[in-house]
Amino acid sequence: MNVLLILGHPRTDSFCGALATAYREGAREAGVEVRELAVADLEFDPDVHTECPSDQPLEDDLLEAQREIEWADHLVFVYPNWWGTMPARLKGFFDRVFVPGFAFSFYDEGEGAGREELLDDKTAELIVTMDMPAWVYRWIFRQPGNNAVKRATLGFAGVRTTRVTNLGSVEDSTPERREEWLEGTRGLGRSLASGPESQLSRTKRTATAWLKALRLQFYPMAWVAYTIGALAATGSSDVFAGGAYWLGLGFLAFLEAATVLSNEYVDYETDRRNTFAGPFTGGSRVLVDDELSFGELRTGIAALLSAAAAFGGATVLIGRGSPAAMAGIMGALAVLALGYTIPPLKLVYRTLGELDVAVTHSVGVLLCGFVFLGGAWHDPLPWLLGLPFLLSVLPSITLAGVPDAAADRLADKETVAVRFGIGGAATVAAATALLAALTGALWQALDVVPGYSPLIYLGIAHALGLVWLLRRRLEPRTGPQRIDGLMMASLSYIAWFGVVPLVGLL
Repeated sequence: MNVLLILGHPRTDSFCGALATAYREGAREAGVEVRELAVADLEFDPDVHTECPSDQPLEDDLLEAQREIEWADHLVFVYPNWWGTMPARLKGFFDRVFVPGFAFSFYDEGEGAGREELLDDKTAELIVTMDMPAWVYRWIFRQPGNNAVKRATLGFAGVRTTRVTNLGSVEDSTPERREEWLEGTRGLGRSLASGPESQLSRTKRTATAWLKALRLQFYPMAWVAYTIGALAATGSSDVFAGGAYWLGLGFLAFLEAATVLSNEYVDYETDRRNTFAGPFTGGSRVLVDDELSFGELRTGIAALLSAAAAFGGATVLIGRGSPAAMAGIMGALAVLALGYTIPPLKLVYRTLGELDVAVTHSVGVLLCGFVFLGGAWHDPLPWLLGLPFLLSVLPSITLAGVPDAAADRLADKETVAVRFGIGGAATVAAATALLAALTGALWQALDVVPGYSPLIYLGIAHALGLVWLLRRRLEPRTGPQRIDGLMMASLSYIAWFGVVPLVGLL
């Protein structure tokens, strides 16, 4: 491993300088190659005078610094925390060295634009001294300087920070305490023998990546629909005491997880091009950000499908419905769910993805709950309960294609927003929201299904509010954009057709 140790203190004879020396000693004991760079010794103008930093010629010392950074696998920054962040000279070093063409680059391909991280093969760690207790800086001040370096600077260039060590208060420290810090820093250098991060840190990072990939925020919708179906079949909350309910729920959860990962796998190209990704759109980006590999995702999909098959088989064995009906419904749901992106169906590439998601997450899972707990698939009750639920899902899944439209078009993915434009997507979202509200109100007025109450009429107000927001935000000529507020409004709209009947049936 090649390690570049960068001292960011404007005085090399400072305590930061002693910490850098201690780290170097420990790293060399670990058998890694270490080079050192003191920002204080470099001759350069820290100010950017041109419109773009890359237009300003680099001094010889900065050119050498870039070569050293390219050589390194792991960067170690040792500097003091002044006024909540780094010294001015270190900031000038970042401004002049981490320029477009070296640290990152922008690309523009047709309607898609994005940023390429040019230093994404490197890791880094920060060792920061301060004149306040480290816990105060972290928990009270929320470590603004660390976040600026870790996320806004190194992270922007693709460098992953594996460890941050805050040391303080230095001013009030005793010689014994400083010696402890020096020995601890020497130990940080020695730890490079097993890599730039600890086993615990690697495990935590991997677990976090998998949780991010699974996108658990979308699972409650399917759970609600499934439980409505189960309650409708039994007419009793005793449904939770039976194994059939929980095994069926396990089947759905594992199938949902496998579907989410398969979407991540197939949609890599459009996710890579997407510049408007947010918490509800653009995928989890674990592949785009190299947090997980394609091989790991394939393994995860296979494991989840195996678990879904096992739970599905157990459900057929102990479920209360017809074994043939249960197996048939599970098979059809699996084909539709996975067929959202996976060939040969690739429904989302044929402008059928939105309808597919709406069907599987409403009528599909609701019918599972109904049949698993003893109902008949041809009974009109689950279909009637699922219809307004289906219509209420369509606005959010249709609007989810708006931020992704340009990237989807480049990847030949024909969502509603791609085929009919942003204005067309807004029209579909508005129409289906109103239809869901009117259908729910009609079911309540005519007492068509159990579980509904007058509360469902409030869904009409929510639908009208959503239509008003759509008219304000998404005009026919509007282009792709982040629409987090609209997504929250449309996702919360589903609750009227899930929570109201769920509570009514309990």
